[in-house]
Amino acid sequence: MKKKPWWILGLIGIVLVIAVPILIFGPRATEAAQADPKANLPEHPVHVDHKDIIKGPFDSPQAVTKTCLSCHADAATDVMMTTHWTWESKPFTTTWRTEPVTIGKANQINNFCISAQGNQKSCMSCHAGYGWQEGTPAFDFSKSENVDCLVCHAQSGYVKGSYGNPADGTDLVAAAKTVAAPTRTNCGKCHFNGGGGNNVKHGDLSEALYYPSPEMDVHMGQNNFLCTDCHRTEDHVVKGRLVVDNITVDPKEQVACTDCHATQPHTDSRLNTHTESVACQTCHIPFMATKDPTKITWDWSTSGQDLGDDHFTYLKIKGNFQYETNVEPTYIWFNGNNDYRYLLGDKIDPTKPTMINLPSGSINDATAKIFPFKVHKAKQPYDSGFNTLLAPITSGPDGYWTTFDWDNAFKLTQERLGFPYSGKFDFAETWMYWPTTHLVQPAENALQCADCHGEGSRLDWQALGYPGDPLEWGGRFDAK
Repeated sequence: MKKKPWWILGLIGIVLVIAVPILIFGPRATEAAQADPKANLPEHPVHVDHKDIIKGPFDSPQAVTKTCLSCHADAATDVMMTTHWTWESKPFTTTWRTEPVTIGKANQINNFCISAQGNQKSCMSCHAGYGWQEGTPAFDFSKSENVDCLVCHAQSGYVKGSYGNPADGTDLVAAAKTVAAPTRTNCGKCHFNGGGGNNVKHGDLSEALYYPSPEMDVHMGQNNFLCTDCHRTEDHVVKGRLVVDNITVDPKEQVACTDCHATQPHTDSRLNTHTESVACQTCHIPFMATKDPTKITWDWSTSGQDLGDDHFTYLKIKGNFQYETNVEPTYIWFNGNNDYRYLLGDKIDPTKPTMINLPSGSINDATAKIFPFKVHKAKQPYDSGFNTLLAPITSGPDGYWTTFDWDNAFKLTQERLGFPYSGKFDFAETWMYWPTTHLVQPAENALQCADCHGEGSRLDWQALGYPGDPLEWGGRFDAK
């Protein structure tokens, strides 16, 4: 008779040792499960209907904001202190720069559309302000009337157009009469379409979340959560900071499952022991892009050819793409911070992938947990004379999307933004890590033991720092 693999026999033994006492005595929780997580949700403010308050007419969107400020005097001042306005972090001290640096869309790059500074016309349709323009200065951050109140509060289907202004033909009076507390629609218009299209960037944020099924997202589908139920807001400061635009994140500024749920929420103590080393998201978000596909790779080097445009495979202005659905996350140790974030001017080694960001954590870091990420891989332009990544001017009459001339696009960046360019360029591979925190599925769909342990495991235990599957010999801290 063919012998069974030794690990199966060991697994059966472990299950019997654990299961028999449970069958006799029943499950034993190490911490009483929190009775009602919903009790910790913020109260929704009672909204004042504005249809009889707003009069108009308005000759500009700034006139709408001035009307808002006549009652909400501090609102614009609050907004102007947030990263929704600045698109830039507070200054950080790093180990590889002598001076403090800031990070954000206002001054750095990613490996999707590369640089918001190269495309004020389109990128700023997701900025909470009016009146952007090409060049420097592109925007006056000091003018309170440039704050766009409608983008977060109008419930009329309000849409922003070029340079952050309302789309042509927008009825400003009608939009202003519908203002209310932000909904998923308000947040999703920008956050579901980051990176150039629906679900392109994050993989766990798509237009499917406007009206999701309970199976897709238990919070927004089954319980009809607003974004602000988790991303709690005070004085227009929205809780929750993304690690891709920061080096360190204060835990007080971050959203956590334990804002509502107990630290050991399971009635089965074996599951609660996992919370020391495994993030809730790892088990409860089995897949990303469960309905709308997400972009996995992007090759800028093939752009500029007349191959026929197809949004999911090739666009002349952007190159080749690879989209996927039901994407299994990449699992790494994560403590909430970054070990590294590429800053404009940093040197790269073009012979190996450049990490645009590198989440911090390891098996030896007691604050880190195994966490799910989407990894987006791109091939993007770099300066082969200086060995630095480049940020092209893409939009406008002289931009790359009009001329398909890379050299000219980099010269324009040097002229308009002051980024050095040697006159030589090529393309290099880059990686970018995006934490997966949405698409939490019902408990019955969570990962099971066999998903992570035994043959066919979705976890690479050795890459995580273990000598092998910890079920075979012990746990995390035994690995040290």
